[in-house]
Amino acid sequence: MRTGVLVLAGATASGKTDLAVDLASRFDAEVVGADSRQIYRGMPIGTAAPTCAQLKAVPHHLIGFLDPRERYSAARFSSDATRIVKEIHARGKRAIVAGGTGFYIRALTGAVELAPQYDEALRERLAREARIHDAAFLFEWLRARDPRRAAMLHATDTYRVLRALEVALAPHASRLRTEPLRSLASEGIPVLKIFLEIDRGEHDARIERRTEAMLRRGLIEEAQRIGTEAVAANAVGYPQALAYARGCCTLDELRELLLRATRRYARRQATWFRSEPDTHWVRASDVERLAREKLGWV
Repeated sequence: MRTGVLVLAGATASGKTDLAVDLASRFDAEVVGADSRQIYRGMPIGTAAPTCAQLKAVPHHLIGFLDPRERYSAARFSSDATRIVKEIHARGKRAIVAGGTGFYIRALTGAVELAPQYDEALRERLAREARIHDAAFLFEWLRARDPRRAAMLHATDTYRVLRALEVALAPHASRLRTEPLRSLASEGIPVLKIFLEIDRGEHDARIERRTEAMLRRGLIEEAQRIGTEAVAANAVGYPQALAYARGCCTLDELRELLLRATRRYARRQATWFRSEPDTHWVRASDVERLAREKLGWV
């Protein structure tokens, strides 16, 4: 049976990229990225994208294919990823979706409705509001207008909060009909959702090693090249690196800022996936067994 999909989620630095490549090699599979920052070109350091060796070892999709200034939605991701999964299956291969962007995975597995409305004037107005007000204000505004959609988002995810406000504030939004979302669920494709469990001490050590590696590889230079206007410029690591480049902190302070921000982001990811239905929380060593048992992969 090759039609089922293994969705391998986990907090940042939990080892899901390495595990996805290893499992893809074992099960004759291809990997579909589910990371809202790894989709952008020229940002491999700060986004901890798969290495060149990993990309060569196993076919990857939806990695490094967009300009950092281009916007990309969960609805578009779900449609693109579903199409790619079907193409992988048509080639007689298995598919592993790997990433830590909870909203992308929720959309892909059919657990949320997404609206297609677009209003350029309204988007410009909200962009101005975002320059004036902080993330907490914008989130409270959304919660007042659309509490159901607000409950699906993190208060600090300004990009998606603004998109949700755009939908909520669109003229006659309540009368607009939401387009059916193309997803694995809509295509009747079985899914096994996994969230990688990892000991706190081991996870902290992984985060420290990743932080040091990013700095050695050129995170600061990458952040300067990307700048502040790119859609992905608010990803963990880039604002801190730019603060250092502007002389706002020392290198030791930058390390501490990166560690703190990454740990907080990892906790938010874990909190998100605790609310995801039908998600198995297991250690990396148990994922292969579950894929065999639940998906019939042999």
